[in-house]
Amino acid sequence: MANHLKNEHSPYLQQHANNPVDWYPWGEEAFEKAKKEHKPIFLSIGYSSCHWCHVMEKESFENKETAKILNKYFVAIKVDREERPDIDKHFQEVYQLMNGRPGGWPTSIFLTEERKPFYSATYIPPEPRYGMMSFPTLLEVIADKYKTEKHKLTQEAESVLRQINPNKDKIQATKLDHSIIGRAIEHAGMLYDHRYGGFSKAPKFPQASLLDLLLDLYKLTGNKEALNMAAKQLSHMAKGGLRDLVDGGFCRYSTDDIWLVPHFEKMTYDNAQLSAVYLKAYHATGNTFYRDVAFETLDFMLEKMQEKHLFYAASDADTEGQEGKYFVYTYEKALKSFTKAGIPKEAHESLAKALHITPEGNFEGKNIVRVEDPANTDAIPYYKEAIEALKQRRQEKRKYPFIDRKVIVSWNAMMITSLFKAARVDPKYLKPAMKSLEKLLDTMYINSQLFHSTLIGKTPKIHAFLEDYAYLGEALIEAYESTMDETYLIVAQKLTNAAIEKFYKNGIWKFSRGEFETEAEIYDSSYPSSLATMVGLLHSITSLVDPVYKKFVFKSLEIHSYDVMRQPVSTPKLSKMVIRYLLDDVIIKAKEERLKEHITDLDTLPYPFSLLRTDTNDGFMICNTSTCFGHEKDFDGVREVLEKRQQK
Repeated sequence: MANHLKNEHSPYLQQHANNPVDWYPWGEEAFEKAKKEHKPIFLSIGYSSCHWCHVMEKESFENKETAKILNKYFVAIKVDREERPDIDKHFQEVYQLMNGRPGGWPTSIFLTEERKPFYSATYIPPEPRYGMMSFPTLLEVIADKYKTEKHKLTQEAESVLRQINPNKDKIQATKLDHSIIGRAIEHAGMLYDHRYGGFSKAPKFPQASLLDLLLDLYKLTGNKEALNMAAKQLSHMAKGGLRDLVDGGFCRYSTDDIWLVPHFEKMTYDNAQLSAVYLKAYHATGNTFYRDVAFETLDFMLEKMQEKHLFYAASDADTEGQEGKYFVYTYEKALKSFTKAGIPKEAHESLAKALHITPEGNFEGKNIVRVEDPANTDAIPYYKEAIEALKQRRQEKRKYPFIDRKVIVSWNAMMITSLFKAARVDPKYLKPAMKSLEKLLDTMYINSQLFHSTLIGKTPKIHAFLEDYAYLGEALIEAYESTMDETYLIVAQKLTNAAIEKFYKNGIWKFSRGEFETEAEIYDSSYPSSLATMVGLLHSITSLVDPVYKKFVFKSLEIHSYDVMRQPVSTPKLSKMVIRYLLDDVIIKAKEERLKEHITDLDTLPYPFSLLRTDTNDGFMICNTSTCFGHEKDFDGVREVLEKRQQK
């Protein structure tokens, strides 16, 4: 029998709708029940492609005996962190305060009937292990304590809540200066794995925003180390494992140092960011391999991860309860696929070896497809035929991982931004980019109200957060730069004004307001911080629309100057914004028809913070946000001026 999640839109909540646990969605019905029956609340936060969320569901939430305990003593609430990032951010902070370390998913929080948190954990095992008591035992202990010591638990909860968003009497600021450039390169080099690329030991995340910063710093300074760090990591990540050589697209992160064994979920935000970074590496190096990886990634997203021009949130790591089952091959099945594809038998052994397919396997006795030189696969006889054969096996014999078909504005906007950047290299991406942006605005921007997420065909209900305004505004700027259509700028300015009104006060940006008021982070995590992205949007609006917005840029940077100047690689996108603010944008102004001829030149200009803006003057004016300093008859002259500027 279905529980109270049965009418929810979220695919993650729907996954739990038939659990024997009597789950409620976050809302008044659950809160009223807790108050009326004087029961504590068990809050479980996760998302559909989270491996350990699936594990805990299978072990505990599908267990009738465990469910009986939960239903008897608690009101159980399920939250999709992607649908309600405000709730997740709040309770991640609660977890950090309670445990002295960052949390993870699933997040398990116990609250009083008044919604005050008194105990927090992540994954909880069904049997005693990892130094933890079993989930059923923990439930019994907490239920008993709540009955006999509720006053004490409430006091502890109130102590935690007092530490969230404390009053800041004094902002610690420092001077923003050009030393951040050298410091960023130096700090990145100290963290860098010079053998395999990346900025940590396993587990390794792509950290696309740091790669993006390094590529911009190379363009600004000519520092070869900055370029080599980015290029080497991008090459290693493309070998296979983190990058799916068969279907395309990138998985979430690598569990080892060499980018071979990933967590197999594929997130829209990773593929959006990485396709953009590979394109930037192509522009920096001229190496078409990076361009091809970017296009392959975008093609995967367009083929597998979108419907009616809107992009899904993620695909799962697990298939039929097994992680990676869809992605890996036994030696025998791989060779069988080669035979079926007509690849000569005498080529099988060397082909399998080139693809790292062996009888013993490289992942739990099976094989993740990988090559040593991904830029030179043409040197492998029958490579394309083999990849196609392995793809056919997946399509014919295997069930595709579960896809979370939720549409999230910020993540869609990231994909649209990348598509517009790709369209400046290959015009075939322009139409998909424009159609996706149009559909996203039609679906999620209703009567001048922006929403956060929905399912295709459903009316959105959750209002947008700062990240949605910031990333959608950024996509609209890319749309303008790729088309010179003023309509995009008008909407971008409108969204910027709304974001300032909703989320900004005296230099401080909130991620969310309302039920949970949470501060916008300056640190980049799975994707760049919403605050940094908003500052980038403000700088673009300053350059393209009205210099008055620059005061918001400065105030936002000043308040966080101490942290950014001290540890620039911890805040790559905000560090980039400090550098952009200090050096300023270059705005190239000309008549629309003349600019349109040079849209494809924008990404190859020697200065990374360059923008195009339609104007009525003859020739090309070269300006910054406060003045114009050059006038050239043709675009080659513009390029020469920027090259000389870089050499100073």
